[in-house]
Amino acid sequence: MTWKAFHNRGETLRAVIAESAVRRDGILPMDVPGVAEHFRDELDLLGALQIKWHTRLAGHIESELSVQPMDLRAAVVAGWARTAEELPGVRMIVDHYRSHPVDDAMAQAVVRMTAKEHHFLAAMAGRASVTREEGHAVGAEIEKVARNTRARVPAVDVVDEEPRRPFMERLRAAIAA
Repeated sequence: MTWKAFHNRGETLRAVIAESAVRRDGILPMDVPGVAEHFRDELDLLGALQIKWHTRLAGHIESELSVQPMDLRAAVVAGWARTAEELPGVRMIVDHYRSHPVDDAMAQAVVRMTAKEHHFLAAMAGRASVTREEGHAVGAEIEKVARNTRARVPAVDVVDEEPRRPFMERLRAAIAA
């Protein structure tokens, strides 16, 4: 794939994401200009949207963990909820095709995508090993909780009202306390 083709595919994918956020019907917007030229079929487009979802999800979970690394499950739930809030149309599409795949190939791909996402959620929450498959049920439970959780203020956008004191000053204060 040339750089121009890659760039055009990315722009088309951004247009699909924007359109899905407007429509919010859970149906792949195959009529968006450029989709037919840059994506082979519905499965190709769904796969690209799933990658976009997963990348954003991983970023939000890492962001939450950087602020509060002790409550892993809460960070994963908050990261999932923030991702769903940012990409509502994409989440609706993934959910729709999870329930209603268009063919056997899509059905198999969606089952694998779902299992991997559930395992990722469980592993990031510290409830499953990265190399074992026991995390599917735990990840499904975390997703269920996250669906009923309202996203809070993003962790990386927290602004302190007071300017930060130098490290040594904070260390001395902590030792004195």
